[in-house]
Amino acid sequence: MQNQTADRSVSAPALQPDNKRKTALTNKTSDGIWGYVFIFPQLVGLLLFSLIPLISAFVLSMMKWDGMGEKQFVGLDNFINTFKDEDFRIAVVNTLYYTVLTVPTGIILAMLIAVGLNRVKGKLIYRLIYFMPNITMSVAVAVVFMWLFNADFGLINLYLKEWFGIDGPRWLTDTRFVMPSIAMLSVWMGLGGNMVLFLAGLQGISASYYEAAQIDGASKWQQFVNITVPLLSPTTFFVTIMTIIGSFQVFDQSFVMTSGGPAKASYTIVFHIYDSAFVDFTFGKSTATAVILFIMILALTLFQMKISKRWVHYED
Repeated sequence: MQNQTADRSVSAPALQPDNKRKTALTNKTSDGIWGYVFIFPQLVGLLLFSLIPLISAFVLSMMKWDGMGEKQFVGLDNFINTFKDEDFRIAVVNTLYYTVLTVPTGIILAMLIAVGLNRVKGKLIYRLIYFMPNITMSVAVAVVFMWLFNADFGLINLYLKEWFGIDGPRWLTDTRFVMPSIAMLSVWMGLGGNMVLFLAGLQGISASYYEAAQIDGASKWQQFVNITVPLLSPTTFFVTIMTIIGSFQVFDQSFVMTSGGPAKASYTIVFHIYDSAFVDFTFGKSTATAVILFIMILALTLFQMKISKRWVHYED
């Protein structure tokens, strides 16, 4: 009996680690199963609404199809014809011009407003006011701005006449002013979203940096240039990428306000995709243009990620 009791006392501790391992493996397996259960809806959504349409778009870009009849495989002809199309080249130039107008302006204004709001009381109220245009339907905003930009009775020209004594331009019917007009609308709409992102980045900067700078006698401008801007660079990098992607996809404003005119001065790449598909009924060529746009955005994003190591500074 004593020997059996001794054997049990010796073997019992030896069995405990094995039981712990089995329990740990069981818990790990259970956690893994539940993890897959929770992400399953997202995986289904990604498959149905992203991966399958993306693959289908690449396939359709090599087809000749009017949306009704049989599809005919044409290889790279759609891409070749797109690059030869004068309208596509006009759309690329206009889109790049729009990007140059909106991206730097929107980022700088959003950063400055965020810095200002970060120093005042009642941030929540101001944040709500600035963010409201971001959640307003773009079509509704475009209709309102059509009235504001009206050359004959719009408020902008009225104030220019009353306050400065000058006759305002024909904002939406002059090829020189139509794209800057659309750019002003877009900057105003996107200002709130970018401002909130910059506010979040500012609140993540430790106050100790500014306290040390004040002790060293640094001015507010020096603190902004040497502390705020470098430590906000990760946020600036993210905002820049998202703003450029959005600028290459501009469509609503030019479609509602100008229909791509005058003289195709507001004709953008996405407008060209719409025109090719639903006006000319060349769905293969339209999809090829969409694939080209996808490649352009991807290339620009990868390029930005490549050069970000030179100017993006992380606190750690």
